[in-house]
Order: sequence, then C-alpha cells, then structure tokens
Amino acid sequence: MTFSSVRNRLLLLLLLVAPAFGTAADERPNVVWIFVEDQNGWYGCYGDDTVPTPNLDALAARGMRFDRAYMTAGVCSACRSAIALGAMQTSLGVHNHRSSRERVPEEVIHLPEGVKTVYEVMRDAGYYVCSSKGKNDFNFLFDLEDLYDALPGNMGPHTGWRKAPKGKPFFAQIQLKGGKNSGQFKGCDPEQDSDKEPHTDMAKMKVAPYYPDNEVFRREYAHHYDTIRQTDDEVGEIIASLEKDGLLENTVVFFWTDHGFRAPRHKQWLYEGGIRVPLLVAGPGIDAGASRDDLVSGIDITVTTLGLAGVERPEWMEGRDVFAEDFEPREFVVSARDRCDYTIERVRAVTTPRFKYLRNFLTDRPFMQPQYRDGRDYIENPRELYKAGKLNEVQAFMWSEERIPEEFYDLENDPHEIHNLVDDPAFAEELARHREILATWIEETDDQGQYPESVDSLRGVLTRWDDVAVNPEYEAARKKNAELEKRAAAAGKAR
Repeated sequence: MTFSSVRNRLLLLLLLVAPAFGTAADERPNVVWIFVEDQNGWYGCYGDDTVPTPNLDALAARGMRFDRAYMTAGVCSACRSAIALGAMQTSLGVHNHRSSRERVPEEVIHLPEGVKTVYEVMRDAGYYVCSSKGKNDFNFLFDLEDLYDALPGNMGPHTGWRKAPKGKPFFAQIQLKGGKNSGQFKGCDPEQDSDKEPHTDMAKMKVAPYYPDNEVFRREYAHHYDTIRQTDDEVGEIIASLEKDGLLENTVVFFWTDHGFRAPRHKQWLYEGGIRVPLLVAGPGIDAGASRDDLVSGIDITVTTLGLAGVERPEWMEGRDVFAEDFEPREFVVSARDRCDYTIERVRAVTTPRFKYLRNFLTDRPFMQPQYRDGRDYIENPRELYKAGKLNEVQAFMWSEERIPEEFYDLENDPHEIHNLVDDPAFAEELARHREILATWIEETDDQGQYPESVDSLRGVLTRWDDVAVNPEYEAARKKNAELEKRAAAAGKAR
C-alpha cells in the first residue's frame, strides 16, 4: 500500500467499526501517544534479541516501524517542547533545557500570539485530551488546564480515556519512565532493586567501542535492558486496557522515546545513540508489519496526529504528516543541543540518509563540561581512565580538553560515529554540502540558538545552580544580581 492510500483506508475501516466505550462517533480515530523517557530502541522488532520484548514486537507487527526517526534534541524539555508545538524548539526560542521556570519573573518565555500546543489544537478540534502522570517539561509558560481535559494524576496510569464523554474521540498521552525505571520487569526477583546487580546477564553485554568495556558500562547496559523489559510490560498493559475497553481497533497508537539512555554520547548528545529513537505506529488503516527507512523528525509525530484527526496543520508547525497524500520524504533532519541545566552548549547536527554532520560552535570549552551527572560511576570511571592514559583514541575522544569545530560521519559504514571524515578529501564535496544545508537552515528558520541567552534567563539558572555554573556567560548574570542586591540594600536603608 502506498502512503497516500492510508487515509482512505482509515476512513473505510472506521465506518465499519461499531461504537464502543469512548470511541469516536464522528468517525475519527482515537489517538494514544506512548511517550517514553531515556531509552534506546534495543528491541526485538529493531533486530536486538538480547532480552525479550514481546509487546513492543507485537505492536510493530500490527503497524509500521520507522527505522530513521530522530528527535530534535537529545534532552527532554527541548524535544518535548518541539513535539508539543510541532516545530523546532530553536524556531520558537524554547531551546534551552529547563528555561522559563519562573525562578525570576524576567526569565519567563511566552509563546508568540496565536501559537498553541498540539493538546490545545486537538481540544479545539473536538477531542477529549488527557495525559498520564508524568512530565509536562516545556520551556514556555503554560497552564495545565488549557492543555488537558483531565489533569495528570487525576486518573489511572494507563486509562485516562475512560473519563471521555461517550461518543467523543480521545487523545491520550501516556508517559513512561523508560530508562529511568527500576528495571523490575515481570518475573524478575522482587528482592532485587536497581542498586544491586541487574537481572540481565552482564557477561553477554556488547559495549559500544566509544566506552571502555568494563564492569561499570556492562552494568549500565544490563540495567538498561532491564528497563526495556519493564517498559515492554507496561506497553502490554496499555494495549490490554484498550482491548478490554473495545477501543483497540479504533485507536492509533504511537510509541517512541525522547532520547537515548543516560550515559555520555547518548542522553543530551546529538550522536545516533542520543537522537535516533524507536518509533512505532499501529492502528486502523496502517499496514501491518510495515517499515519505512525515510528520515522522520519528532515534530512529524505532532503533524501526523493532526492529520489523523482531520485537523489542518497550523502555520507555525514545521512537521510533516507522514501519511499525507502529498507527503514528501525529508532530505535531512536537524537536531540541536543548547544549554542543558547549567551547562551552556551550542551544537547542531544535520542527518541525511547516509551522513551526519555536527557543528560544535563553542570550541572554547571541552566536550565533557561540568554537568549534572558528575559523580556517577559511568562518568567518573572513564574520566579517571582518561587521566591515567588508559583509554584508547576512540574512547578518549569525548574526554579531550580540545574541542574540534566539526565532525562528519558516514553512518552506513560507521554507525558508531567514531571515524571523523572532516579532513578526508574523498568526502570534501559531501562535507561542503552539509555545511551549506546547516547554514541555510539556520538562516531560514532564524535559529534562536545563534543569539545569546538573556541575562535574566541566566539569572534564573543561577537561582538553582549558582555554585556549579562555571561558563563565562554567567558573569553578566552574577553582575546584575549583585547590582540588584546593592539597590535593594540601599532602598532598605532609605526606609
């Protein structure tokens, strides 16, 4: 079946589906987003049989597996903001992780006039919108009551749709902890917890070549596989609940993760392990057992959801409906890294079908700057090995004090991105093409990351992380704080 015929088949199937509890009397499908934290797609349906993932594999068998899905960022609030708005976080100025937190009044970010989240757009279109208890980690000012009909925490973890008025279609966001889970899957020893040995056999772990192959990283991998099994159990519970309520045949289920697991080069980074994510979509009108290898951005999930609901894409949204009749595959996807907590960065990645180009704009600082994971063994172990000269060239790359401005990788022949081709004359033409793609994209989208973050926003960061915020950009924020304190003290004396 061609992509353009999906919509017609969807309508036909909906006409044949008998109304059930909460189904869409207006012939539109229900939509469920299963939004997972901190997890790589090491599942059976993606060719990894290290641990069983029967429920995820069954979901893939029921629908479409996307093999080249990329998040817009490698950190939660930036990519979640982008998905909520259907546009790159850099286009709307919501790119800095954990910004707009009202820590000081001046750091609040208001969305442009008329711009709404996908949750509000779906409510306006007549959908009942709910979200399970979990992250609403957006870098802009919002009110939960505007986003959802049912507030997080006021419903069961997987069945928020049960509060939907009869005959009204629902849009349910279910948030799972994924890689942040304890790893307590069904059938494991309940006496064990995440602080003890993982259940997955560490001896069988295949550690990526950019990590030292030692007990620390084998444990990290094994624990991550434990969380995958736990996530698979949770997905099975969600699907079983939909089936029990007579809704499964009339519901499109999306499953994806926000970024890779917690180790360096994955979470927060723009390498494949950080931004390439699993994406499964199953439901009426979608071919069973299908797969696609075209490039997909996280913001395409948003626009595709609107397309399934028959809602026209708002003008601010930059995503594409992957099932639209006029769908055009992407020539490239862009991902961005900016400030993460108190660590100020600016990195851009352009991924094309074969290549990955990374531009590191801030070369005055090392790759591994001070950051919130400092002190954890998967950070301190390679740091100490690097200092002792016990890492090979590939493993030492991230720990070097020297920051290179550009990286260019052949993903077909170098999936781990360990052979930088920037200086290889055989790839000079492709490198130039990717440089031009990024430069044009920055200009056309007015990438907000090219402008310094406001002093007031950085003052907000200092309210929480003053002692560990070492980047030079904070000097102006500290100076303004000192001036404000001096004025306040003078005003107090005057009274």
